[in-house]
Amino acid sequence: MIEGHPECPDRIDAIRDQLLADGIFDFLRHYDAPAATNWQLRRVHQRKYVKKILSSSPKEGLVHIDPDTYMNPHTARAAVRAAGSAVLATNLVVSGKVDNAFCCVRPPGHHATQDEGMGFCFFNNVAVGAAHALAKYRLERVAIVDFDVHHGNGTEDIFENDARVMVCSAYQHPFYPYSGRPTVDGRLINVELKPGTTGAEFREALTRQWFPQLRNFQPQMIFISAGFDAHIEDDMAELQLSERDYVWVTQQMMALAEEYAKNRIVSVLEGGYALHALGRSVAAHVRALMRL
Repeated sequence: MIEGHPECPDRIDAIRDQLLADGIFDFLRHYDAPAATNWQLRRVHQRKYVKKILSSSPKEGLVHIDPDTYMNPHTARAAVRAAGSAVLATNLVVSGKVDNAFCCVRPPGHHATQDEGMGFCFFNNVAVGAAHALAKYRLERVAIVDFDVHHGNGTEDIFENDARVMVCSAYQHPFYPYSGRPTVDGRLINVELKPGTTGAEFREALTRQWFPQLRNFQPQMIFISAGFDAHIEDDMAELQLSERDYVWVTQQMMALAEEYAKNRIVSVLEGGYALHALGRSVAAHVRALMRL
C-alpha cells in the first residue's frame, strides 16, 4: 500500500513486538506461509478473477483495485501466501499437529468476493481455508465467525448458497461495506451493532444471536475472521470493544469447538489499524487460544 495507508507492514511488527513483550512469542510454533495453489484459490474465486490478480502486480508503482485498495510489485505474492497460510493452518489443525492456529497475515481477506477485490482485500483467506477443509477432509459443516468492525461481505458472497457453511458476522452498521443480508436458514447470521456499542452490549448480542445458531449447526471446525478494528482505540470506526471482549469471544469459540469440533479452530487476521491496540488485542486473542 502507499505510505500512510492504514493497512501497512507496521501492523505485523506491532503484533510481533507485543507477543515478544508478553513473553509468549517463543512458546508458539511458527510456520512460514506457503503460496496457495491456483486450484485452492479457485475453490472460492472465479478463474478470471484469480488470473487478474496474479497478473496485475506492477513492476513498479501502484495499480488501483478500488479507491482504497492498491497493488504494488509485492502484493500478489503476499496475497497468495496469506491465503496459503489458512490452508497450512487447516492441515496442521485437522491432522492434530497443533491444537489451533492463528494466521498473522496481511493483506486481509474478508471483503474479497468471488470475483472482486475491495476494502484492502484480494483473496479471501478464511474462505480459502474453509473450502480446503470441506474439500480435502470431507467435513460436512464448518462455521466462520467474523468480529471485524466491517461486515464480511466477501465471505457471505462466497458461501451464501453453500449449506455446509455457517457465516456469523458482527459489525458496525451503517458502515462500509454497507452490506449484511437477513439470516438465511439460520446459516448467515448478521448482527448489526450501532456506533458506540460497548463490550457488554457486544457480548449480549452474540450470546443471543450467534451462539444458539452455532449450537444448532454443530460445526465440525471453526474459522475466525479475527479483525480488531472494533477496539475503542481504533478510530477506523466507533465501537468500544477492549482486549477483554476479544478474550471472551475467543473463549466462547473454544468452548463451542471443544463441544462440537474436536477443538479445531483456525483464526485469520483481518483488520485492526491502531497499532498499539492491535498488538495488545492479538496478544490477548493468542493467549486465549493457548489457554493462558
